Amino acid sequence: MSLEFIGLIGPQESSESQAPRGPLVDLDFIKAFAQAQEYAGFDKALLAVNTSAPDSMILASYVAALTERIGLLVAHRPGFQAPTFAARQFATLDQLSRGRASINVITGGDSGDLQRDGDFLDKDARYARTDEYLQVLRNTWTQTTPFDHHGEHYRVEDNLTLVKPVGMLPVYFSGASDAAVEVAAKHADVYMMWGEPLEQVRERIAQVRKAAARHGRENHIRFSLSLRPILGATEEEAWARAERILADARQRIGIRQGNRREKNFGKSNVGSERLVQLAGQRKVHDTRLWTEIAALGGGAGNSTSLVGTPEQVAEAALAYYELGVSTFLFRGFEQLRDAVEYGQELIPRIRALVAQREAGRSTRSA
Repeated sequence: MSLEFIGLIGPQESSESQAPRGPLVDLDFIKAFAQAQEYAGFDKALLAVNTSAPDSMILASYVAALTERIGLLVAHRPGFQAPTFAARQFATLDQLSRGRASINVITGGDSGDLQRDGDFLDKDARYARTDEYLQVLRNTWTQTTPFDHHGEHYRVEDNLTLVKPVGMLPVYFSGASDAAVEVAAKHADVYMMWGEPLEQVRERIAQVRKAAARHGRENHIRFSLSLRPILGATEEEAWARAERILADARQRIGIRQGNRREKNFGKSNVGSERLVQLAGQRKVHDTRLWTEIAALGGGAGNSTSLVGTPEQVAEAALAYYELGVSTFLFRGFEQLRDAVEYGQELIPRIRALVAQREAGRSTRSA
């Protein structure tokens, strides 16, 4: 399996444990952060979507002009624009970036956040809409003659879009519910998971592959795991850093709750519910998978960590690779510092371990 590393580019330096620094759209930080991840050896960077954040597509266009190699994984919510229009946007970005664009389809997530933008469909209806949306999106990218589409959510007549992607844009798909898995099985190139223990990841991969087999795609889908590595020169130093991050995050969570009405993120989000359940079972799973930030934030987003020395965390990542995970999305709590550290200490070690493992397999099969 080819190995892939994804970072994250936000418009401002901040995290659960770090108060925002600079303006909401910090041009200097965006440039430094994007170029640091490119230099660190990340293959792609995710540009996330949220109703309170700057637009991910426009931000991706800016990052494309600042970088030369790193891919642009743009988070996108179906339902807020026509799929034909979105297809033109992504195709244009792919042309401007010389083939570096890809799409991260976000359907479920936080119902409260969706409602702030006027989307009040229930979860199953949203996934049905996404299923149809992706059919039209791909047709817009691939059809060379005008096409029609008559569906429950979209109707298109005589569409032919002249701007096409450089190649077929990879579709990264997030969602842990049964409805999400069924849509991913039909459309996803990469199925994205949050960091769970090895056994749960093994079960999820088997579930998605079984669903994909019904569409003849069981060997087509790759798997991604999102984690927040916390590194130290020694194991003790890494765990001490994790405790400092937790203390800072507790203070930040209290401030945010005092400033804004908070809805229960996990109520409409199966992935968040799973993380909260794991955190309730124990603080640490499989020796290194730390869940206390997930517990603190209600399982919101990518919030579990692998904690240890670079060597220990690389070995833990290898265990996931052996289950079928070939893409890792890493982001830190100290964003710029951690991106540089991952590039120096972690990513090369994981690549080396995987290369050794694959070489051993080749030797045994020869």
